[in-house]
Amino acid sequence: MVGVSLHEVAILLAALAIAGPLARWLGISEVLGYLVVGMLLGPNTIGWSFSDYKAKEILHFAEFGIVLLLFLIGLELRPKRLWAMRYAVFVLGTEQVLLTGAALAAIGLLVGFSWQTALFAGLALALSSTALALQVMEETGDLNTRHGRLGFSVLLFQDLAAIPLIAFAPLFATTAVAAAAATTVQMDIISVLKGLGLIAVIVVVGHFVLDYALRLVALTRVKEAMTAAGLLTVVGVTILMQLAGLSASLGAFIAGALLAESSYRHQLEADIQPFEGLLLGLFFTAIGMTIDVRLLLDEPVIILTLVAGLVAVKAVILYVLGRWQGLEPGPARRLGIALSQGGEFAFVLFTVGYASGALTSENTELLTIIVTLSMAATPILLKIDSLLSRRRKGPAPAYDTPPDNDGHVIIAGFGRFGQIVARILTAKRIPFTALDISAEQVEFVRRFGAQAFYGDASRAEILEAADAHRARAFVLAIDDVEASMRTAELVRSKYPDLPVFARARNRNHAHRLLDIGVTNLQRETFLSSLDIAKQLLKKLGMSEREAGRIIHTFRTHDERRLVEDYKLASDLDKLRERARSDVKTLEKLFEEDAAEEARLRELGQAEEAAR
Repeated sequence: MVGVSLHEVAILLAALAIAGPLARWLGISEVLGYLVVGMLLGPNTIGWSFSDYKAKEILHFAEFGIVLLLFLIGLELRPKRLWAMRYAVFVLGTEQVLLTGAALAAIGLLVGFSWQTALFAGLALALSSTALALQVMEETGDLNTRHGRLGFSVLLFQDLAAIPLIAFAPLFATTAVAAAAATTVQMDIISVLKGLGLIAVIVVVGHFVLDYALRLVALTRVKEAMTAAGLLTVVGVTILMQLAGLSASLGAFIAGALLAESSYRHQLEADIQPFEGLLLGLFFTAIGMTIDVRLLLDEPVIILTLVAGLVAVKAVILYVLGRWQGLEPGPARRLGIALSQGGEFAFVLFTVGYASGALTSENTELLTIIVTLSMAATPILLKIDSLLSRRRKGPAPAYDTPPDNDGHVIIAGFGRFGQIVARILTAKRIPFTALDISAEQVEFVRRFGAQAFYGDASRAEILEAADAHRARAFVLAIDDVEASMRTAELVRSKYPDLPVFARARNRNHAHRLLDIGVTNLQRETFLSSLDIAKQLLKKLGMSEREAGRIIHTFRTHDERRLVEDYKLASDLDKLRERARSDVKTLEKLFEEDAAEEARLRELGQAEEAAR
């Protein structure tokens, strides 16, 4: 950030440290918190910290956060999954951009824009904010839903659509620049073709080179080198894409997708995520700095009406497209609101449009503040939608009050796992108190005669009401890993003498439970997998005794390895080395067992012959 002093860097870091936590404490979006603090620090309000020039410099620097965000998203998308999304990306994305662009262009004509300016502005405004939409959907938990995946597909297409819009901006020129600008279109088309060729080169080279290069860096076992290599990958692809005049975020997404199958994916994600979060916070703060409050105060009715129009048009079109894709009204509405704002690429297009003669300076200033305010409106509208949805559903039922108990077992989580434990305890007439966070699940099992209580076992008052201080044992059967960990940590801190028997989703969950001292644990699919493997071995011709011995050997070895791997959990290289040697270790154990079995059989035959 050229020209930004150390004093100003300290102010920015303080703003980021305060705005996000304060927004979460107030129950609003972190993005909105960053926008507000940016507006307060910017040149258009109190203006005592950052000039307009510095605000733009910070914004330009912080845009790298969007690049890192797209890289991390790419890491999560396997090529097969990306191929499966092709319909939503290209069909749904095309429909959204064209329909929204046409509708907004019609509004532009009504406002008084020429048809060229109206069409260019409409298409630019049809693009949503990738950074804001993904950040807000992640905060609200929408990103992992079907409407969240459709939203991501649309955003991905919009990033692709920005490329030809930037290239063809001179075609929309209406000023004296038009004649000169039109002659550059052919060169721009050639640039686009070169850019597409560059994307193909990145895909081919990245597929064969990136993972190998990271493997060489990992062999050095220098953690900082791995972090630098990850950032260099993103920066290098970004530079190449910018040289070709293409979207840097698209290039980062491609680089991430190329490494989605890499064995270093998780390490890269862990190294880059802190930079991504910090730069995104800085990006939204810089967006807040650019809000021209004076222009808003001069023409508040016109600007707010246009912002409302932009948000309404985009939300309605996305709602209709979502319903057409089979979404229920609620998720379709969430999709529409999440992508209803203008995007960061609109700022780029406005700059290119002004330079090429497609927009005047007055148009550019007006459209810029409309986009910025629409971005600020998104988290507010999603919050309102959540509140209204909860009100329509009615208040959440009050937690049940379990009966007084002494010497009982508490079962946290009453799904399939917890119910099996409960049935055995019932048959042995051992008292228990079952808790589940889902009121629907509690009501469902009660209809079948099972006794459970609605309550969140990760809350101290619920455990107190369940008489945890008088319980004999605590069964942790919660399906959700994070909720399971919160509950385990609470039980271990408040009731250190209460034995905890935990269900672990996988090895990583098991290691996290071991971290806090929970040693009575069982991976949920482990024993059933061993049982089916034993049946398979018997079907393949082995005796009951031989199959049982093999399964016993494997179980003993794997449970010992689980504990040994836990000691090496922070050393990925050693874990990978152990995993590779595990097959040979098992083969050796099986051979030794077979030799021992043969020796015992021969000894038995000899004793039988001696008789």
